[in-house]
Parts: sequence; structure tokens; C-alpha cells
Amino acid sequence: MLSQDEQRDNLIPAEDELLPDFLPGPLDLYRKKASFNWKEMKVFLEGEDMVKFKKYVWTKLEEDPAFAHPSEDLTLDQQRELTFRRHKRFLEYDFLHDGDVMENPMKGIVIGDCVGMYDWSLSAKYSLNKQMFNTTIKSSGSKRHEEVANKSANTEVMGCFSLTELSHGTNTRAMRTTATYDPSTQGFIIDTPDFEATKCWIGNLGKMATHTVLYAQLVTPDGANHGLHSFVVQVRNTKTLKAMPGVMVGDMGKKLGQNGLDNGFVAFNKVWIPRESLLNRTGDVTPDGKYVTPYKDPNKRFGASLGALSGGRVGITSMAVCNLKLCMPIAVRYSAARRQFGPPGSAQEIPVLEYQMQQWRLLPYVAATYALDHFSRTLYMDFIQLRLGVMMKDKSERQDVLGREIHALSSAGKPLSTWTARDAVQECREACGGHGYLAVNRLGDIRNDNDPNCTYEGDNNVLLQQTSNYLLGFVSKLKDGTISSPLHSVDFLSDFPAIIKSTFPVSSAQDCLDPKVAVAAYKWLTCYLLDQSFKKLSGEKSKGKDPFSARNDSQVYYCRSLSIAYLEHTVVDRFYQLSHDETTPASLRPILQKLCCLYGLWALEKHCATLYQGGYFTEAKSVAWVRDAILQLCDQLKNDAVSLVDVVAPPNFILNSPIGMSDGQIYKNLWTSMLSAPRVLERPSWWRDFMDKPVIGSVKSKM
Repeated sequence: MLSQDEQRDNLIPAEDELLPDFLPGPLDLYRKKASFNWKEMKVFLEGEDMVKFKKYVWTKLEEDPAFAHPSEDLTLDQQRELTFRRHKRFLEYDFLHDGDVMENPMKGIVIGDCVGMYDWSLSAKYSLNKQMFNTTIKSSGSKRHEEVANKSANTEVMGCFSLTELSHGTNTRAMRTTATYDPSTQGFIIDTPDFEATKCWIGNLGKMATHTVLYAQLVTPDGANHGLHSFVVQVRNTKTLKAMPGVMVGDMGKKLGQNGLDNGFVAFNKVWIPRESLLNRTGDVTPDGKYVTPYKDPNKRFGASLGALSGGRVGITSMAVCNLKLCMPIAVRYSAARRQFGPPGSAQEIPVLEYQMQQWRLLPYVAATYALDHFSRTLYMDFIQLRLGVMMKDKSERQDVLGREIHALSSAGKPLSTWTARDAVQECREACGGHGYLAVNRLGDIRNDNDPNCTYEGDNNVLLQQTSNYLLGFVSKLKDGTISSPLHSVDFLSDFPAIIKSTFPVSSAQDCLDPKVAVAAYKWLTCYLLDQSFKKLSGEKSKGKDPFSARNDSQVYYCRSLSIAYLEHTVVDRFYQLSHDETTPASLRPILQKLCCLYGLWALEKHCATLYQGGYFTEAKSVAWVRDAILQLCDQLKNDAVSLVDVVAPPNFILNSPIGMSDGQIYKNLWTSMLSAPRVLERPSWWRDFMDKPVIGSVKSKM
């Protein structure tokens, strides 16, 4: 008898079946012109094991009727129920074991992305219990919490993560739910002081969650408030799903997207929980009510208690990249198959991808997909490095510095990736014309499902302040050349004096085609904005403003732009290293270098005013050279576009878009979809009302 693992391994497709050729069709025109082998690219970027793992998961979903796509719209309750049943079925497959993640940490994030590309509601339901709830308990709790962690792993309990309140979100320190310790009962009294302190937007809580990791202000018997701490609290009976005594829990209702996920609210009326419910890694209360913590600095304890949010931001960065991997194949394949107009005298219409406008609208986002994908994967592995240090109880200075650097990178990485995906999906929707507006082609769902990524785990614009705060901390070291960090994202600041004096080193558009040009420009831009942001902040303080007001009045055009430039430099620089690394196959380097250059110049072009203002651009034609180079690269990448999206696209079943299918038969697939809709050829049920004609003017309002 084969073990479950051996059975699963036998189901993973053999190498020759791993990446079969696409069916012949309209897209062959471009696939045959590609300058690289898309299969080689996919295996290089993802790794053969990961390609096999994803194919295995996706094949199982496609073969299982439980995951069949609904043929018509569902009510809100039906969507909730469907996601619940799919989640239950998904767990029965047991695609990922703890040992798998230890062997290959990338599987930890790939499994969520794999499911998310199929349905983000299902992915969220899985990750909120498996990662946010379970992992937070393991990382923030102790041995006494192992039982509830194990129960969540096998879904004896269903977990969620309760931080946000009705009147507070980003300002976590101001959360008002309290946990007051009572030594006479050896427990905490959880209380919601008023309706504005109700916990809300909690995924999994609306209908299903039985337990939550609850963040509340810990108050000891002496009346001292020790700040926000996390507790494991039961909110529903595990047998009946009815609310526990003193707990009011409900569903928030319909959202703009991800309606299969039940976001809920919860309020507590002096609910008692045992002392052991406190997740005590960062702070604990003794039986007699004394507060103890291994942290001397309350700010460091607070940061450690919210460590799960950094992991969440890393995960959201990857989710946004997945949405790019969904929308770009749809729009590019459609543009390659769709023919409109042609040269005078020609009887043949040409694909809309041949038009410069369409190339300019779409291909920079293809480049962004590759650049941000590489950044996302490397950032995740950086985060794993940090988590391993936490598990090993590493208290070294390097561990502390690494944590701050990852916090800065994730706080800017989430905004950049989610905003890029937001803009890309909208551009793809419009680039596909009227057909892009049809719900069945999925661009609307992708747009709506990506939208909350810009808000949860920290509002994007507010998060960017975390990154600029990190960077401003280096200002005092700019002149002595001793700046370095574990991930090397700020090492270049050691050359600040030389960089700030440099100018744009090109004299033609051709010169801009070297990816080093964009990397060098971003080094200058980050240095310049760091200098200007510090001067702006100092200037605001010199006006007599307090630090809070001075920092608030230094965000627009200064600190915010600094954070974005720093992150874009990191993305471009990491992609540059990949595209020039000797371990990267020589056959793939040219196309990767073009993508790196296009993304770098396209992102840089948005900063042209600052580049002129600071004196980096010294020639009147500098912007023209950058823009000409962007258009040249779009033209050069045109014939590779279809193969580039073939690399990142999921299978047709997962992509679920008639105009985005890999065969390129956009009209046949769309027509089939239209005719397959329920009651498509039937007259409406209210057709008799049509026969009752209105009497025009019979209803007149009185003045």
C-alpha cells in the first residue's frame, strides 16, 4: 500500500507532460516569432519542482466537480456556502504538509497564490485560518497554546484575526477593545466599550469562525495599560456555530469583491477568558496580576506583537503579482488575436498588438509583471530568513536590523505592487474594448478582487511613511560612507556624495537601452529625495511645528515619493542582477534584460519632473530619449509578448476567461460562452408586462 505522499508524487505529471505545447491557432503568428523558449523561461523562473506542484494542484481542481465554475450568478449566501464547501474539499486533498514547507519554503506562499488565481475568496479563507490564525498563535504564543493551534490545523476550530475596529484601522495603538485582568478569577475580562470599538472587517468571522486572535489593550489590576496584546478568544460554539455568551458576532454584508469570504464583526460584553488565553511570547501576566515582558523597550514589544502584519504585506505583494499574471495574458492574447483595420490598399486587417498605442499600453505592464514577480519571490525568501531567526530565538543586532529592513521593503512593496496591479487591470479592461467589460471575461472580478489589497494590512499611503521613516534614519550617516544593511537595499547610500553630483549619462535614446542607465538614475533619485525630504522635514520643524505635524506636512512630493523611488530602485536592481547573472541561461538573458530596461525606464519616466528639478536631467532632450527608448523596447518586445504571458499564465480552467484562453480563439470561445449562459434565448419572465404599455404623461407631479 502506497503512502499518501507516494500517491501524490505518482500523480505529479512526468516531465514530458509538464508543459505541453499549446493548441494551434491565431496566436501561432507570434509564438513562432518569439526569441526565447517559453518553457525554458518558466522552469528557470519558478523551478521544475514548483511548476510540477502548481500543475498538480490546478489539475486536481479542474478534475473535481466541487470546483466547477458556476454557470450563473449566486446570491451572497450561496457564495459563502460555495466557498465553505470548496474550502472543506480543498483541505481534504492535503496539498501541503508542514514538512513540505520546511523542504521548500516557497510552497508556503505558492499554495495560496495557486488557489487565489482560481478564487481569491477561497485562498483568503484558507490562509486566514492556516497562516494568520495558526501561525500567529505559534509565533506569538507558547507551549500552552499548542492545543488550539493543532485544532485549527485540522479545522476542529476555524480561526480568524481580529485587529481592525469600526473607528480605528491604521492607528493600531488606538484600538479600544480592552482585556482587564482579574486575579480573583485568574482570567481576563474582554470588553467592547461602545459600538465604535467593535472589531470589523474580520475575514472568516461573518459566518464560520469559532475562534479569533483578538488584539486588545491589556490592563492589569493596578489600572496600568500595557498596550495592545493578542489573545485567543472563542466567539462561537464549535458544535452549533451560535455565538458564545456575551459575544455579538455577525456578517458585514456584500462587498465590492471577494464575496465568497465572510467578513464579519464582533463585540464583547464583559466576556471572561482564562489567563492562558494571552499569547505570551512578548508579554505575560502572572497569576497575581503582575505584568512581565522580555522587552525593555515598549515600542519593540509592540512591533514584535504585530509581526504577523509584515508577513501579511509580503503575501499581499505576491497576491498583486498574481493578479498581473491573470490580467496580462487576457489582454495580450486578445490583442494578438483581435484584428482591426490595416494599411491602405491591404485586404488583411492587422492584430491590434501591432499598433504602437496598444504596445505602449500593455507591454510595460508585462515587464512590471516579471520585475515585481522576481522582487516578490526574493522578498518572501528574505522574510523566511527573518522568521527562521525568530524561531531560533536569534537576539543579534543583525536580526533586529534585518527585521527593520524587511519592514521597510514590505511597507513600500505592498503599495507599489497593488497599485501597479490596480492600474494594469484597468488598462487591460480598456485595451480589450467592449469585450473586456463583459463579466465572463473576468477582468472586472480581477479588478474588484485586487482592490482591497490596496487597503488591508495597512493603507498604502500610510504604509509608505514607515519606509521613509526607515530611510530618514540614515541621513546622519550620509557623509561618513558607512551605510549597509543585511539585504543591501541601502548600501548604495554610502556613495551619496558622488551619486548626488552625478548627471544623466546618455546622449541618445540608444544609450537608454542599457539597463544600467535606469539603475543609476534610481540611485540618484533616491539620494536626492532623501536629501530633499530631510530638508523639508527640518524646515517644517524650524517653523515651530511639532514632530507629528512636521512629518505629516512633509509627505506629499517628498517622503512619499522617496519611499516609492527606494522600492522601485530595489525592484529594478534585483531584476538587473537576475538578468545579468552568469547562472541565468544565456538564451534568456537578452529578453530579461529588455524587460528590465523597459520596466526601469517606464517607471522612471513618471519622475521626470523631479529629475529635471534636481539637475540630474541636464539636456532638453533627456525625456525624449527616455520615451523614445520605451517605444523602441515595446516594438522589440512585441513579437515576444504572447510567449512572455504564456510563461506566467495559469491553465485555461484557472484563468477562466474566454478571450484569454491559450488557443487564441477569442470569438469562438466568447460566442460559446454567450450561448451557454442560462436562459440566454428565452424571453424574460416578465414579458407580459411589456404588453401593458405606459400612458405617457398620466402621472404628473403637483407643483
